[in-house]
Amino acid sequence: MTDQLTVSVLGTGIMGAAMARNIARAGHTVRVWNRTAAKAEPLAADGAVVCASPADAVQGADVVLTMLYDGPAALAVLREAAPALRPGTVWVQSTTAGIEAIGDLAAFAREHELVFYDAPVLGTREPAEAGRLTVLAAGPVEGRKTVEPVFDAVGARTVWTGEDGAAGSASRLKLVANSWVLAVTAATGEVLALARALDVDPESFFDLIAGGPLDMGYLRAKAALVLEDRLSPASFAVDTAAKDARLIVEAGRRYGVRLDVAEASAERMERAAAQGHADEDMAAAYFASFDGNFDGNFDGNKDEKENEDENGKQAG
Repeated sequence: MTDQLTVSVLGTGIMGAAMARNIARAGHTVRVWNRTAAKAEPLAADGAVVCASPADAVQGADVVLTMLYDGPAALAVLREAAPALRPGTVWVQSTTAGIEAIGDLAAFAREHELVFYDAPVLGTREPAEAGRLTVLAAGPVEGRKTVEPVFDAVGARTVWTGEDGAAGSASRLKLVANSWVLAVTAATGEVLALARALDVDPESFFDLIAGGPLDMGYLRAKAALVLEDRLSPASFAVDTAAKDARLIVEAGRRYGVRLDVAEASAERMERAAAQGHADEDMAAAYFASFDGNFDGNFDGNKDEKENEDENGKQAG
């Protein structure tokens, strides 16, 4: 085994909690903190030390890993931790922060003499829990012996994109990858919504494309969450997907690229969140296709038709 590290994980939501568990299972000392303490407390059973503040969590850490909502949240938490940060500490920034925020985070790292790694991850709840994420990483070669045991604990693969975390090359690649994920998720929702409206059995669509170039495992997986009413617990929540979609749209605007599909995906996610699906899996953006008079429930199809037939008989 590699030398034992002390790793501070700040942010123990869906992804952060799974990553903390896998780092602890790899034999490292793990100190965790979360703004909502109840989300961090279960990690004590996995051997993690649950801390009351970010400063307590980073005390004596070799590596600080942030997995928070967005760039501003990561920066705010690191500022809280600043009094306890030691020069030379490695900061692995795994939040999907977007392009603009990376500059602010890197500037904080320089100010406090931290070794900065831009390292978002690709994957959702299940691969995170299994330690099978893909880590997209950029940072100095000389510090990689320290971060690689952490990446190995949380991921099946590390893709190095550069030697300067401040350049944001890993975060740029993450936005490109997420633009595809969100586009497929939105399209899946619309396919199901149209099938629902036209009284088409979704299985007939899946049979139609089976084994061909239009077939796709991700399409089937996200559709199953809707059709089987398995939207909770979320693998990747609607609210977070909406945030990522907005980061993608903003990145496109910054570089003069119009991203109509990403813009529409952001609007769908935001609409679904407003309907009460914010904490459900992002596949719940399916419901954004319907207004309050049409609930989108496939199970309701037959009942509605039976009601219509019965009303027609009564009227006759």
